[in-house]
Amino acid sequence: MIDRGIALPALDDSVVLADGAVFILDRRVFPSSIAWVRADTAQEVAAAITAMVTQSSGPTFAACAGLELAALQAQRLPLDDARASLAAAAEALANARPTNNHPREAAESVIAATAGATSTSELLEAAVDAARAFALRYRARSRALGEHTVALLDDGARLLTHCWMDTYLIELVRAADAAGKTFEWVATETRPYLQGARLTAHTLREMDQRVTLITDGMAAAALAPGSRLGAITALVTAADRVSLDGSVANKVGTLGLAVAANAFDVPYYALVQSPDASVPTGADIVIEDRDPAEVLSMLGARTASALVTDAWYPAFDVTPPRFVTAVVTDRGAFAPGSLAEYSTTRIDAR
Repeated sequence: MIDRGIALPALDDSVVLADGAVFILDRRVFPSSIAWVRADTAQEVAAAITAMVTQSSGPTFAACAGLELAALQAQRLPLDDARASLAAAAEALANARPTNNHPREAAESVIAATAGATSTSELLEAAVDAARAFALRYRARSRALGEHTVALLDDGARLLTHCWMDTYLIELVRAADAAGKTFEWVATETRPYLQGARLTAHTLREMDQRVTLITDGMAAAALAPGSRLGAITALVTAADRVSLDGSVANKVGTLGLAVAANAFDVPYYALVQSPDASVPTGADIVIEDRDPAEVLSMLGARTASALVTDAWYPAFDVTPPRFVTAVVTDRGAFAPGSLAEYSTTRIDAR
């Protein structure tokens, strides 16, 4: 890794394949506890992703490690059995959380790379190479995305973010440092898992960034003119998926922030490596519904009255393109209505 003068945050390396298993840093308890969840099969990796052991970019790296593990475990099987075992692993990992598409892309990349294998050893080599290449490519694309985002922002910008951008956030901060720019951050806490309070704010402080933590309900007030925090320059979030019409699927609560930002003339930049060409509109994005009981508690402690039994927890919401200023990709920033141009834009364009 190139030393750009920014500290290496703990969450930048939170998935490890070692000793015949995948170890995943448990973000449900980080940073108060440093615990690793061991997964001995790709199916156990998928279960850990579903259980929120890891989030944001984490499932992508976990999926890549899980696919590599599945290939290694199939090395003594006949070719057809090995191919079937790898396909089952890919299916489990691709569907662990339906809204985020990167694990599915990783699985499809590995399966495509192994299609022509004529022996188990050839299949193993192709699968391992493809899984590792996807993880490296994901980091490189995140780095490009960070550089494009920094180009949109002035030195000294105050940025509001929501939930946990993971590799996107880390590469954005590194790109700002390389460009000689300094940003100030405002982070929402992000209920019910508090990713903003525990992951985003912690990582920003690890990287020597100034960050102010607010509750989710304070965000509109922070965006409003005259806020005692000072003017917010831009709302900047990741996106789990962006449709071709510019609709942005991200952690639930993003929609409300985007509407408030629009009302107060604050630009909203949604970060995603690329739009999803298989999803024409926001209505086509599958939104994950999680167990409503998760809303009744926080970090394992019951917060709702014992008399309350009903809750609702869509893990994501979809922001219509009219509330999105630009979608920033690894090929540059696009107006929501211009995302069809992504496929014909040179990768090195700025």
